[in-house]
Amino acid sequence: MDSDTQMAYGIFWTLYALAFVVFFYTFSKLFRIIPVYGVRTLLQAALVVIFLTPVQSSEALSWWIPAWLHGGYEGILGNPEEAGRAFFNLGLAAMAMLLVWMLDLVRYRLTRR
Repeated sequence: MDSDTQMAYGIFWTLYALAFVVFFYTFSKLFRIIPVYGVRTLLQAALVVIFLTPVQSSEALSWWIPAWLHGGYEGILGNPEEAGRAFFNLGLAAMAMLLVWMLDLVRYRLTRR
């Protein structure tokens, strides 16, 4: 890959991360109406998993793309192996985030006493 392509890749991920921060902040404000802390934080964790889980591209070596985008695109194109690989990454990220969420609930319970 040439330097222009690498620059475009870096710009994409920078803009994607900035857009996610704005998106997450907006939805966090919206989630404040939910009175239950566990549900509110579970929805925030789901946003992080869905939008920030990467998968390595099958087209370009050493490039990572959002798993939801790759999985959806490959599923529409009829490539179940690639879509499955992306959704497997989403599943692993969901399990890891579920563990973090449960630990946060324990922390919340212990500090609220």
